[in-house]
Amino acid sequence: MRVATVESTTLAAVGYDEAQELLQLEFGSRALYLYFGVPVAVFEALLDAPSKGRYFNGTIRGRYPYRQILGSNPVLQSAAVAARCDR
Repeated sequence: MRVATVESTTLAAVGYDEAQELLQLEFGSRALYLYFGVPVAVFEALLDAPSKGRYFNGTIRGRYPYRQILGSNPVLQSAAVAARCDR
């Protein structure tokens, strides 16, 4: 999984597994979400966006199935573990 910390008031870190089209977002609140079926172009555009929060709200939020990951901050866990999450 490719992982990057980002400068954003909304997001703290972004991870992506290209083989599974799995986007993992850690928000500033430390809430962690997995988004399924996200093309690599969306991940790359998110990294390049001047406002990560605006890009998330306009392009990702509400457009891809997701699950929140609960528990002790599993900061950007492996895609193998993430893939076991029920979509």
